[in-house]
Amino acid sequence: MSAKPLGLVFFPAFDWAISPTHPERQERLLYTRDQIVEEGLLDLSAIREYKPKLATLRDLQRVHIGVPGIEPLITDAHLISAGGAIAAAESVLRGETAHAFALVRPPGHHAMRVVHGTRGFCTINIEAVMIEHLRQHYGIRRVAVVDTDVHHGDGTQDIFYHDPDTLFISFHQDGRTLYPGSGAVEEIGGPKAWGTTVNIPLPPGTTDEGLHQVLDAVILPMLADFQPDMIINSAGQDNHYSDPLANMAITAQGYARLAEKLQADVAVLEGGYSIEEALPYVNVGIILAMAGLPYHRVVEPDRHLQNLVQTDRINRYIDQLIKQWQGLWKNRDHMRQQVMQQAGDYWRRSKSIYYDDSGIRESQQETLRICPDCHGTLQIASQAEGHDIGIKRVFGVVLPRDCCPRCAHAGRDAALAAKKQNHYGIVVIQDRQNDTYENLIGR
Repeated sequence: MSAKPLGLVFFPAFDWAISPTHPERQERLLYTRDQIVEEGLLDLSAIREYKPKLATLRDLQRVHIGVPGIEPLITDAHLISAGGAIAAAESVLRGETAHAFALVRPPGHHAMRVVHGTRGFCTINIEAVMIEHLRQHYGIRRVAVVDTDVHHGDGTQDIFYHDPDTLFISFHQDGRTLYPGSGAVEEIGGPKAWGTTVNIPLPPGTTDEGLHQVLDAVILPMLADFQPDMIINSAGQDNHYSDPLANMAITAQGYARLAEKLQADVAVLEGGYSIEEALPYVNVGIILAMAGLPYHRVVEPDRHLQNLVQTDRINRYIDQLIKQWQGLWKNRDHMRQQVMQQAGDYWRRSKSIYYDDSGIRESQQETLRICPDCHGTLQIASQAEGHDIGIKRVFGVVLPRDCCPRCAHAGRDAALAAKKQNHYGIVVIQDRQNDTYENLIGR
């Protein structure tokens, strides 16, 4: 057991739901709370509870470009959820705790940089807001995010796709079989950050055996190579065998052993919708493992291991996936140079994004200026259409933390040119170097 306790922030948001019958509803953490109280976890000296704080709009604008603004899209629960994650991380950085677990909701890992509404139950990206707050106020630089939700963390991937200082690793049920449909190996990062987005799509039916095989052979060696200042776990619990929204076969013991091996500085709750059968046991197992306490007695009452056997077909697939990623990781520096040479001065991509909770369709074009002196200026042109919003157009310029004078000048020129076009309702400069958010039009 560590000399320092585990920090635990619990914000169940019992007054917030997408709708009364939605999977992301008030009672989602009800049984988890009962289990924590019944086990007496908050009475243990190895666990210290912290109250969540309130994230600020400035914290959100450091990450998101909200349309028409981020404030009309959120509730107080979103600010407390993000603030809970920040409070958990700050307890670690102040040296009061060894690790921290933010058991908070609403979740956030499907929220992308540009936000027109809610998708995948997410409006703001809780972990990204926390990370950029910590970078701004605590000076950390290199961060690894390990997303263990069953759904691909497409929002977190989007926000950090061009950031070589953030290693984003997501293992999830294969996107060909589950929302949001993304998360293929080939989604591997922008040219300046090639190889720092790591997607490990696993087949339905993967058990604890397959999960830990990937963790031991791929994820832990990558983390050792990357040497992050902090490891963040986007802790989705919906890989559990009883989850109603997915098809995996992970147990509470599998999750607890993962937490023990990963040694994340901060874990932040994401999905998980088996409210009674899984969440109380998975969350308690993770809490005990992160606190360095025995967790082997945490077993679901309905667990039958004879029904959780990984097939030979899945074994062969995972063996091949591990070999593929070991090869890509070994050659990542050489491949990154090749991709940058092929891109030339600018790299472009188009995306189509659907907001399933808001009924909005968005088309987006990204242009990254390839710069030898900094991470490069990112330009985003977005158009969204929905019954409740009509047609919205936004142009955003993101200046990176290490922005060089030439890229800063080019970015501002692009924003002013977009403003003159009179085509966009909003033109924004998100300047991470000077920590400012400037809306040149705002209508």
